[in-house]
Amino acid sequence: MSILDPASCSPEPQSLEPVTAQHPEGHADALERVCRYLDPFQLGLKPMLFEVSTSSAQLAAEAVGVDVGAIAKTICFQVKDEPVLVVTSGDVRVDLKKLKALAGGRPKFVDPDKAFALTGYRAGGVCPFALPSPMRIYIDESLRRFPVVYIAAGTANSALPITVEQLVVTTGGEVADLAEYRER
Repeated sequence: MSILDPASCSPEPQSLEPVTAQHPEGHADALERVCRYLDPFQLGLKPMLFEVSTSSAQLAAEAVGVDVGAIAKTICFQVKDEPVLVVTSGDVRVDLKKLKALAGGRPKFVDPDKAFALTGYRAGGVCPFALPSPMRIYIDESLRRFPVVYIAAGTANSALPITVEQLVVTTGGEVADLAEYRER
């Protein structure tokens, strides 16, 4: 495993080569936007950069070396005419009935292009903060099983170690029970 661990939250742009041709544009800008957003919180949060893709919960877990449940995936939904982000554990699904009751309408998954337009992040790197405009954010209780979770830092080869409490502070999100646990 090779980790590029920036000394500060402003990594050198030359160290941020795109992992795949699918995500070349805005790669360094997205990571820098996340870092600039986090700086005022003074929480000491620093993204980890990998030479491998972290674009799925499984890939991120393998890169970081943690259980897939410790990966915090961010999923974009549309509820009525409003975008809604749900941050949940990598080993669970979002229970759409619970989300409907909480958000006040039927949630629809947003396609990758629309998610990019709404969040400014490409699929596999969607981060729940430093968004172009405010939106409702729900943080699933399933993440509380882990002392630290790892969330995408704006790119498909990054992970940001963060506690659930820090996630609430940095996103302004609401913690809720939205998990649908899978049978194994």
